[in-house]
Amino acid sequence: MTTGAGSRARGGRGLELDGMSLTTGQIDGAARGRTPIGLSEVGLARAAASQQFADTVARRRAVYGRSTGVGANRTVRVTGDQAAHVLALLRSHATSAGEARSAERVRAMLVIRLNQLATGGSGVDPGVLDGLLAMINADALPDVRELGSIGTGDLSALATTALALMGEEPTTAALPSSTSFGPTDGLAFISSNAATLGDAALAVSSLAESARAALVIAALTFHAVGGNAEAYSAAVLLATPFPGAAEVCAVLREMVGSDPSGVRVDDTGLVLQPARIQDPFGLRALPQVHGPVLDQLSNATAVVDALANAPTENPVFLATATGSGGGPDGGLVAHHAGFHMAYLQIALDSLGLAVAQSAQLVMARMATLIEPGLSSLPPFLGDGTAGASGVMVCEYVAASAAGAIRAGAVPAGLQTATLSRGVEEDASFASLSAVQCLHIAERYRQLLACELVVAVRANRMQRRTPAGRIAEALRVCTPLPAGLEDRNLTTDLTMAGDLIPALAALVDGDR
Repeated sequence: MTTGAGSRARGGRGLELDGMSLTTGQIDGAARGRTPIGLSEVGLARAAASQQFADTVARRRAVYGRSTGVGANRTVRVTGDQAAHVLALLRSHATSAGEARSAERVRAMLVIRLNQLATGGSGVDPGVLDGLLAMINADALPDVRELGSIGTGDLSALATTALALMGEEPTTAALPSSTSFGPTDGLAFISSNAATLGDAALAVSSLAESARAALVIAALTFHAVGGNAEAYSAAVLLATPFPGAAEVCAVLREMVGSDPSGVRVDDTGLVLQPARIQDPFGLRALPQVHGPVLDQLSNATAVVDALANAPTENPVFLATATGSGGGPDGGLVAHHAGFHMAYLQIALDSLGLAVAQSAQLVMARMATLIEPGLSSLPPFLGDGTAGASGVMVCEYVAASAAGAIRAGAVPAGLQTATLSRGVEEDASFASLSAVQCLHIAERYRQLLACELVVAVRANRMQRRTPAGRIAEALRVCTPLPAGLEDRNLTTDLTMAGDLIPALAALVDGDR
């Protein structure tokens, strides 16, 4: 077998995959090309032990995908040329359709699949891991298409990857060498949801960043309209006893300069009186509506992290020492349904619903900013010219983004399918959930950009003495144009979107 083992990192070279500790954040970083990848010797040894154990088991009993066909062909005994059979399996399962996936999405898939193989459950030849590592570090990406997954294994995407490793399908750059797939490596390699998990990791990472920035932007809106910080006081923790709500309250108190009782003091030491006894929902209900976003992000992150480090292959071959719970061959083997991604689908669908609810509060806050009765500023924050439109159309753009978020939040888990002559009678459609979350993440960032442009303009017009960390947040927003005249605000919105990471960095993600 030609393996490309020379590219295997030994540590100290970026991200080393060991099959046990890969995180959502690391997946995101690697997908964006910021991290060289290595493979630990422990992970490689674990894969080798799994292969040896799988070979031992296969000599004693029938094994799905090795000695049998797949799907409804599970009862068909495979005879003849085993190498030809695995090649035919990969070619047939590479069938797909739709547009090509982005480089970031493909990289995320490859990194996750390599890490999963290092958990030691697939039974593949360790040379396949070396070949995959070389593919990643050469950035020689396979042409993975959009359609083909239903949340029970990304068979098309991974079969295409296998054929690319073998040199049969194209890659975006030259591979250092081709990788041979043995007669037992085909199904073992493609039995994974790595592409779906990659999409999920990218979506969750983007939404986590935007969700932190959303609190800073909301604080700017709060300051511009003289909000009432009692809504974030310690009493709220008893009324809404959830971690996300507690984090929202803590961040907002810090940002707007409030003590635990809701009393604000500006940078000169002056106590600030709220403009209202209670604010509209856009500000007052932030702990109750944005808090669930943070809680669902925490849950989705935990699910992605767990599955990225799990041997979900079917069948799974776990080599263990004799006497430590192993079977007659010194390990554990199981035919199972770990490929069914209901946990992931539910986590992502729940996250999408939470973001959709919080998106409505963004619209509410923008309405507060442009309403003279609440902001004491000209309608639409215009320049005073009669009939000035000001930021009017930002609200339309925001409504368009919010509508797309709501459409994307329709639970994919309501889908199902019965396939392969009826023997596979359900599907999670987690793959669809992940793609929907990617779309939601993009529109949510654009929605927040709309609020940011309007909130920064309102603060500049108000010229209130800053409190808390408002001045710091406004300094981040210095690049936004200052003119009030009616003009095309497309560039402003683009610039505001680019400020999201810097605003998110003002919030401690480990609070």
